[in-house]
Amino acid sequence: MVFALFIFMVIIYFGAMVLLPLDAISLLIKLMSAFGLNGFIAAVIAIPVVGYLCLIVYKTPGLSRMIVTTGVDLIKTGKTKVEAFNEIASAANI
Repeated sequence: MVFALFIFMVIIYFGAMVLLPLDAISLLIKLMSAFGLNGFIAAVIAIPVVGYLCLIVYKTPGLSRMIVTTGVDLIKTGKTKVEAFNEIASAANI
């Protein structure tokens, strides 16, 4: 159960890095469509805007490294907790 929980948390953490820019593109397209722009034209405008924002985040010193390091720490913590529960499970089967 603990293993499944940490796997789920890691998938959500790294999945959010992909889904947040896609959601921003979707929201910008909807916003521009509300102002009367065609969906295709709104997409042509929104994709470079979000790409530029992602570039700014990438070029911010230490930010991308901090995000990846936090995810790797989450993986290490999960591995440690799973190993601790394995020791408890083997001790209970004596």
